[in-house]
Amino acid sequence: MRYVHRSGYVPGTRHPQPFTYHAVLLAVGFGLALPRYPLMSDFPIALHGERITAVVVGGGSVGTRKALALAEAGVQVRVVSPLVTAELEEAERQHRITVVRDAYRVDHLEHAMLVVAATDSREVNAHIALDANSRGKLVNITDHADEGNFHTMALHRSGDVTIAVSSGGVPGAAARIRDAIAERFDGRYERAVSALRGLRSRLIAGGDDRWRAAAPKLIDDDFCNSVEDGSFTEKVDSWR
Repeated sequence: MRYVHRSGYVPGTRHPQPFTYHAVLLAVGFGLALPRYPLMSDFPIALHGERITAVVVGGGSVGTRKALALAEAGVQVRVVSPLVTAELEEAERQHRITVVRDAYRVDHLEHAMLVVAATDSREVNAHIALDANSRGKLVNITDHADEGNFHTMALHRSGDVTIAVSSGGVPGAAARIRDAIAERFDGRYERAVSALRGLRSRLIAGGDDRWRAAAPKLIDDDFCNSVEDGSFTEKVDSWR
């Protein structure tokens, strides 16, 4: 069977037109394999969670994990699902998230900057991909990452230190690498970065150039060694 795009494009012809999400919905409806998008380079960024509004569609285990991770980062999270897990119900009681007990509709995306499709329906997730992409949202499609425009990474968070790992679509490998990194970059780095942040604020508030002089001496090639052997605290104290 040849798959015909709604626009008239047949894969393999000489003049292909851009693949659209209408094709996703047709393919899903007929149970056909979806074409794969070309591999793209990742561009990692850190979003200021407290300035982000997000909608997570799906209240199962995947939606729970995504919603709680966003809430932990300070994001205003709304979960859309007729049913949700006990963890989400508890988060709702604690006013960490909002739950809309309803089936997905496009108007649920109206005020969201970031969208996560985490339902157990391929067709619904494809609809969300179409709706969110056409509205310029940041969107993560959990069961078919290529339909979205971002994916989440394996995180190690310790105070102000956040390290994210991506491994080419192999989340298990990213988690292993993250865990190995976490063994070294532990609470010592959390305390060191916290001390640097406080010192930077004080020196800059003083209105002089002391931070410009201090930074290259404190954050030099020996930075990690000094954090790990305990001598970094003395270095910071010398600039107080």
